Amino acid sequence: MLNDPRGGRWVGHRLIELVLAGVPVGVLIGGVGSRLAMLLLRVTSPSTVIGVTSDDGFEIGRFTLGGTYNLLNLGAFVGIIAAGVYQGVRPWLVGPGWFRYLTCSLGAGAVVGALLIHADGVDFNVLKPAWLAIGLFVAIPAVCAAAIGPTSERLTLPDDDTVSRGRLIASGVLVVLFPLGSLALLICAPALVICATLRSSTVLARFASLVAARTIVRAAWLTIALAGLVTLVRDIRDIA
Repeated sequence: MLNDPRGGRWVGHRLIELVLAGVPVGVLIGGVGSRLAMLLLRVTSPSTVIGVTSDDGFEIGRFTLGGTYNLLNLGAFVGIIAAGVYQGVRPWLVGPGWFRYLTCSLGAGAVVGALLIHADGVDFNVLKPAWLAIGLFVAIPAVCAAAIGPTSERLTLPDDDTVSRGRLIASGVLVVLFPLGSLALLICAPALVICATLRSSTVLARFASLVAARTIVRAAWLTIALAGLVTLVRDIRDIA
């Protein structure tokens, strides 16, 4: 498949889109948003939380350029992964644009929130009020997912188009500034190659056109979101 210029071009376009959409959204919402959320929680929490190491390895109440950059770098990684997930679910979404973005946002808030929120960690035992900490850690992935959709759509190139020099330079600069994004690209690249291979298969194309096939895939995504929601509700109940 990689010897097929059309397949290789499709993968290259998608990788550049992941960088251009994922890094800015991840850095601004995941990185800066998380830093502002921690600042707010430091203000609303008792002074005893200052100096405590959070579940993510950051020292609560301490602002350093190195720590902030690490958080922004992590945001770039998460943003590229989020853009990659959106690329995977985009063909199976239903409804108008606003509804697709809303469902992605709610699903991400439930699934990622369930991964972040747990009763046996530090963050949700020392940060107060607990409802604010929970709300912020659910809202950040939800807002990130809501922004990834329209940003990715705006940056999508037709398969036969040539990537402009500006896009190439911008994506290269973003990867250099936030090198953790390279790891995210290494994770996403094999999945994109598989997707490109599946796109070139006429048998699989016929299968994907079947109503039953689309229903099965959508049901699988819905099951993941519901499982995340159930886990999230259980964790919130345990914390409360």
